[in-house]
Amino acid sequence: MSKQTYRVCFCFRRRFRLTVSEAPEDVKKVFEQYSENGIMSIDQLQRFLIEFQKEDKVTREDAQKIIDSVKHFHRKDLNLEAFFKYLFGDINPPLASVGVHHDMTAPLSHYFIYTGHNSYLTGNQLSSDCSDVPIINALKRGVRVIELDIWPNSSRDGVDVLHGGTLTTPVELLKCLRSIKEYAFVASDYPVILTLEDHLTPNLQAKVAEMVTQIFGDILFSPGSECVKEFPSPESLKRRIIISTKPPKEYLEVKEVKEKEDGSERGKASEEEAWGKEVPNLKGSLVVDYKNDLNEEDEENAEDGDKSKHSVAPEYKQLIAIHAAKRKGGLDEWLKVDPDKVRRLSLSEQHLEKAAVTHGKQIVRFTQRNILRVFPKSIRVDSSNYNPLIGWMHGAQMVAFNMQGHGRSLWLMYGMFKANGGCGYVKKPDFLLNSDQIFDPKIKLPVKTTLKVTVYMGEGWYYDFHHTHFDAYSPPDFYTRVGIAGVPADSVMKKTKILEDDWLPSWNEEFEFPLTVPELALLRIEVHEYDMSEKDDFGGQTCLPISELRSGIRAVPLNSQKGEKYNSVKLLMRFEFI
Repeated sequence: MSKQTYRVCFCFRRRFRLTVSEAPEDVKKVFEQYSENGIMSIDQLQRFLIEFQKEDKVTREDAQKIIDSVKHFHRKDLNLEAFFKYLFGDINPPLASVGVHHDMTAPLSHYFIYTGHNSYLTGNQLSSDCSDVPIINALKRGVRVIELDIWPNSSRDGVDVLHGGTLTTPVELLKCLRSIKEYAFVASDYPVILTLEDHLTPNLQAKVAEMVTQIFGDILFSPGSECVKEFPSPESLKRRIIISTKPPKEYLEVKEVKEKEDGSERGKASEEEAWGKEVPNLKGSLVVDYKNDLNEEDEENAEDGDKSKHSVAPEYKQLIAIHAAKRKGGLDEWLKVDPDKVRRLSLSEQHLEKAAVTHGKQIVRFTQRNILRVFPKSIRVDSSNYNPLIGWMHGAQMVAFNMQGHGRSLWLMYGMFKANGGCGYVKKPDFLLNSDQIFDPKIKLPVKTTLKVTVYMGEGWYYDFHHTHFDAYSPPDFYTRVGIAGVPADSVMKKTKILEDDWLPSWNEEFEFPLTVPELALLRIEVHEYDMSEKDDFGGQTCLPISELRSGIRAVPLNSQKGEKYNSVKLLMRFEFI
């Protein structure tokens, strides 16, 4: 590279390097308020952190660590440049790094649990490979419920994992179990639940029991064949594997499913490639047509020993820690609460939507003691997902998602389980557990708090994206969408103005979000690159649990479509609860 070329490149890079000249006016005013003669001392920084950032327990030592982290800008105290670098740095995240802090000693039914659906699929529901790789990836991300569909292998003497009635290629159960043991507790020490969708004869069930016992050994939690009156707690089950069963189901023929795949959903794929579908709105009445849904979970009651299909191998039955309920009769029967035993019930997203219209409070009552699993409707052959809030607002613990895809609904799932140290278990709000006054999801509540969000500016795209990624001949045209995913009354999206031709966009716009149920609300953030003739380009996204959102000016890292954190891309934002 010639000296002239190097000089041009160096100057070009400097143009997009964050400097104090880009600091928002609010940052400059705050610095003036908490500094003297252009310098912020340790004591002044501590006062800023307590009064402005609402970090009540911060110490002088904490303030000193901040100064040390940016000391190459100023030796002993903070000047404006160092203060700005601190605010926009990784040391100032929007969520507190406090680890697991919820009460983990309550029954499992008191928690939302990070749950996967068809966890072994690498892609679509019809023809992708089955593998242990997506299982490993899910466990690394913190997923705590892994679903395995188990079938006889081609020679009928072993057990495979595959999506039955489809063209998916199988993977050996043994390989999946070994990978689960290796990666189960990489991201979290809290229990991993295996939901085994069983399509086996008793002799193969006995083989599975032998495999599971040998591979997991002492970490397998086996309470015996009797149902328990109350589920144990996550704390008591740390580093344990739990088995929950689902008996055989009937599948439609591959041809029938393929016809659904070839329908109207296909044409939308290209325009939704970057973002996924907008999260379905829960406002208004829910009109549901689920007659064509595959009866994925026509479950028999594992403890009643239904002989109409076949008997269950006794050693296999001994492994069952969370018993699946048989769906007999109608909703009233399904949702009955038995004081002498607890169980798990599974409903498709469509069944839940229908039930929510007429039985909302009964679902909440059921989930106070029992576990409800919600799974995607069968026509989601592209492995897309639904709005998880419909399950969470009714207390459903296992809102099962296809983890191998991407899109807005999945970003909400990522956001919810950033809470509680990312351990995969989030304690449900008290109002969902109150047995004296059952929460009614249909009632609009008064505003409890209002979140004020200021979107100041963004940086990092110049370093994390190719310089012609957004536009071949000019800098990008960014705007930010910011809003709430929550109960219907709280859910909304707003957006900033479009800033043309700027790698360092500065919007400086405020938004207010009244919240009736802040405990279930997630802050949605997306950065779009506007394209007049085509769909917007993807510029980053994140979802943050509002229950753990820190007040003050914060640096908000953005993620890719797959939820992976970018190296440099972030927004500077302010959060206030008023």
